[in-house]
Amino acid sequence: MFLFLYNMILITSFPMVMGLLLTTKRCQRGILARLGKVPGGLQGLSGPVVWVHAASLGEVTAVVPLIRAMKEKDPHQVFVVSTVTETGREMVLNRLQGIAIHCYAPLDFWWAVTRYVRVLNPHMFILVESEIWPNLLTRLHQQQVPICLVNGRVSSRSFSRYRLVKRFMMPIWASLDMALMQTAQDAERIKELGAKTKNVHVTGNMKFDQSFERSDHREVTKTIRHLLGIKDFELVIVAGSTHPQEEEILLRAYQDLSRTQKHVVLVMAPRHIERASGLEDIIRCHGLTCVRRSQMTDGQPGTIDDQLPRVILLDSRGELPNVYSVGVLGVVGGTFVSIGGHNLLEPAQWARPVVFGPHVDHCRDLARQLLDAGGAIQIHQPDTLLPHLLHLIEHPVEADQMGEKALSVIHRNRGVVRENLRMIHQLAIFPDSTALDSPSAGVDSVLPPQRREGDRYESSSTISS
Repeated sequence: MFLFLYNMILITSFPMVMGLLLTTKRCQRGILARLGKVPGGLQGLSGPVVWVHAASLGEVTAVVPLIRAMKEKDPHQVFVVSTVTETGREMVLNRLQGIAIHCYAPLDFWWAVTRYVRVLNPHMFILVESEIWPNLLTRLHQQQVPICLVNGRVSSRSFSRYRLVKRFMMPIWASLDMALMQTAQDAERIKELGAKTKNVHVTGNMKFDQSFERSDHREVTKTIRHLLGIKDFELVIVAGSTHPQEEEILLRAYQDLSRTQKHVVLVMAPRHIERASGLEDIIRCHGLTCVRRSQMTDGQPGTIDDQLPRVILLDSRGELPNVYSVGVLGVVGGTFVSIGGHNLLEPAQWARPVVFGPHVDHCRDLARQLLDAGGAIQIHQPDTLLPHLLHLIEHPVEADQMGEKALSVIHRNRGVVRENLRMIHQLAIFPDSTALDSPSAGVDSVLPPQRREGDRYESSSTISS
């Protein structure tokens, strides 16, 4: 009965869905695929297919190390990674080139998911973090495809909503053959919603295992400063994955800061770069010089004067994680508005203090660990942001110590991918998978090496001009 009503609602909303797809720029690409037309490149795949659904940038970032580890252990597996967003697609193409095939996820219309399941005929379906699609999971379950949720989380907001329809959604949660959750609280929540207790395990957050190659930190920083036109004497505040309203908070704080700290540059990276033009107008309305990354050539801002105070608008994809390396600190967006927070580990991986707002529902456990370690500052009121920024800028030794403490949180939590790989092996045995018999065989080649004294993890690539 639930699925019947659910599908009736979907069919009724079809004209509205089509309108959104046609009018929302970031949804226009792949519109036929989203509606169920399976791309030709996905037809006739040879080898056991592992279908991984990672909705957006954050989910893809989390699952990359796991896919690499699975592919390393059994090259015969064919990985198909579906995403909803364009940023997710680009991350797949950049980080999993030659390892996985990308496709846009079909919308949860029964005819669309049925076609994908029939054509892909997956050996396993891996769902990343939190997206639950009733028709897709039901169809996979009917076809006896093992379903594994990895890096699972259930935010407070989602938990409240799911509880309203708990009676109807319980069979959907019960269809999960394995749920590998980030925290004990996530595990308890998903069991309460209907997942089978025997199938739920706490393994941690895979974002701790993101692979960063070693390189000279000073050389990387020097390269990025050159590409962004940042002078040696200038200090940098990096604000990443920002949203409207919190950008106003950040700009006001930077305005006030620049009155006494004349040598500080603000780098701002909006979560959705299609907003860049509007954000540029807002920056200029604050009386600040704005330099757009897309208008730079080899670090030169063209006809735009690089005077201070200025805001470098990072209107490019995939560069933010490395840009955090040049910051005195990193301010993580989605936390000053009720979004729930984005990736707090991006500045931490460079041993930078992490600054975030009160809204961290999507990353509450990580935020608590960073705060407990002394590697982060949580801003509860907008007017307290400025004094904290000023303090870190004026006390560089303390800022460096905070950054090291933030990095220590990453070191303490590594090894999640290895554990998830072991659990997944218990769920499904792939052809020619004898290499998996040893839990650690081959995993170290795709996970970051242990940190030595004085070293830092570095991203696998620096930003390009």
